[in-house]
Amino acid sequence: MIEFPNFDPVALSLGPLKVRWYGLMYLLGFVAAWWLARRRAARADSTWTPVQVDDLIFYAAIGVILGGRVGWILFYGTEQVIENPLTIFRIWEGGMSFHGGFLGVLASMWFTARKYGKNPADVFDFMAPLAPLGLGFGRIGNFINGELWGKPTTVPWAVIVDGVPRHPSQLYEALLEGFVLFALLWWYTARPRPRLAPSAVFLIGYGTFRFLVEFVRVPDANRGYLAFDWLTMGQLLSLPMIVAGLWMLALAYRRKLPSGNYR
Repeated sequence: MIEFPNFDPVALSLGPLKVRWYGLMYLLGFVAAWWLARRRAARADSTWTPVQVDDLIFYAAIGVILGGRVGWILFYGTEQVIENPLTIFRIWEGGMSFHGGFLGVLASMWFTARKYGKNPADVFDFMAPLAPLGLGFGRIGNFINGELWGKPTTVPWAVIVDGVPRHPSQLYEALLEGFVLFALLWWYTARPRPRLAPSAVFLIGYGTFRFLVEFVRVPDANRGYLAFDWLTMGQLLSLPMIVAGLWMLALAYRRKLPSGNYR
């Protein structure tokens, strides 16, 4: 077991400007997504141009931030915002919902598809392997912030927080929803797949990993367990993703429509 080092959430101070690790993790995720998207767009058989990639990542970044914050307010932080409305703007303190950010990214990808005359499903598929690394870096930011801890445990890799050994659930999510899911999707999309199949694999993978980690993660204090003394808000929001992903995967391989991301 290791003692939580109580990281300083501020990575760099430049006078009144404070650069926080949480924000840097998001920036790292966007840069990684942009670089990987540029690599995919550079393939001889790709239908994407560098300018389209730049716009996609820019709009996705806006969708993540706005959707993630609005989602957190609606799903988890309503009481805090009612008590102090300025909480809405304190993104550097954490408080981002994946499911809200996911909806924001969907909107940004739909906008990109409309702008460039692409099929929205193709844009979703192109984005599918790019998102997990950002999720992974974001969870590392949660760990540095010392938030979203797991339940007390005796496992040898537990992290001691205020004298209590706990599951480092943020790192579990960073590994599974981030790096494992990225590796799976990057390999899966290395060659053309039926339209909607990459998006389906993302939904199934993220939904399953998030649902499982929630069993060892402490639920938000203002929500607690929603039912059965184990069902959390995160699990409730992940279930539709798994169901939709399974349906989309079956549909994709039944129709076998060619992806518009390749010539």
